[in-house]
Amino acid sequence: MNFETLQLVYASGIAKITLNRPEKRNALSFQLVQELTDALDEAEKSTAQIVILTGAGKAFCAGMDLEELKTLTGKSHAENGADSRKMAQIFRRLYEFPKPTIAAVNGAAIAGGTGLATMCDFTLAVPDAKFGYTEVRIGFVPAIVSSILVWQVGHKIARDLLLTGRLFDAAEAHRLGLVNEVVAAEQLMNRARELALQLMENSPTSLRLTKKLVNGFISAQLDQQIEQAVEENAGIRQTADFQEGVASFLEKRKPRWSGK
Repeated sequence: MNFETLQLVYASGIAKITLNRPEKRNALSFQLVQELTDALDEAEKSTAQIVILTGAGKAFCAGMDLEELKTLTGKSHAENGADSRKMAQIFRRLYEFPKPTIAAVNGAAIAGGTGLATMCDFTLAVPDAKFGYTEVRIGFVPAIVSSILVWQVGHKIARDLLLTGRLFDAAEAHRLGLVNEVVAAEQLMNRARELALQLMENSPTSLRLTKKLVNGFISAQLDQQIEQAVEENAGIRQTADFQEGVASFLEKRKPRWSGK
């Protein structure tokens, strides 16, 4: 399959997916979300045993594409619901992917980028990587990723990260358990491949069934939580604060919140 926004390369039992919009800091466009879904489908059907996800250029993924952010303010609730469901599907697809996944975070991973990075089984990050659930800064709700973040770090830490919308570095992400290892930039891909080879020494069947077992512990709760998250995600887009947040972000000014 040919892709325009990412690259999918196979080598030595590894499927390497590289988000390839460096001029946009690998921002999430609707096309990229669809192509990432297709790439994961292809990787699952392939003989590759491990998937590595990384970004081209200096960023891993800078969140939603600004050009497509503009279009959200003019969509209906039903349209926003459909968009939100697609985003939920890609995060959950990555989280529950049957083969082991490794995120090699080569730079900024913001908002949805943080989501992609932390949905993988293993997250390796360079020291300069930045993370953040910044949605509240533009009147948005980090609904989709929050449902899984709570399971990962607990309610207290999740509230801190989600309500402040602050950026945090790789060292803090490691301390919080969102990053497995902080790796020097020049060693990032080598370490990712080294980890992939280590995983490939194990039984593929055992790895798949172990992931299925672990995911099953919270699957039923996630069904309910993500459905609620989709509704919240769609609903917030109809509010005055979201309209103002997007406008102020694009106009590079401080927002004037109305609380509506």
